[in-house]
Amino acid sequence: MKKRAGGLVYSTELGRTCPDCRKPVADCRCRAPGAPPKGDGVVRVGRETKGRKGAGVTIVTGVPLGGGDLAALAKALKQRCGSGGTLKDGVIELQGDHRDVVVTELQKRGWTVKRVGG
Repeated sequence: MKKRAGGLVYSTELGRTCPDCRKPVADCRCRAPGAPPKGDGVVRVGRETKGRKGAGVTIVTGVPLGGGDLAALAKALKQRCGSGGTLKDGVIELQGDHRDVVVTELQKRGWTVKRVGG
């Protein structure tokens, strides 16, 4: 396992920076552009209300896709749930509590899925 010291992850001058190579995310050399994020291969589906004035959203993390494929999956999930949503930093956010629908849809696509949280 690679050891790294705590470091800068955001700068007002550069924006988000990679914690490993400490370059701006756009110039990061740690992984290829559009490559899926590293993870344990388990897609996690949960519900979150933090910072949304009590309105809940369904959060999907750990999807082993990158770039356009992840955006296409987000669009398909939004259509399947009949709600709005967004894709931020590799995390799919769907408006409302759609955990059951999302879990079954992702299992149909062949991924190992866990429900997290309450």
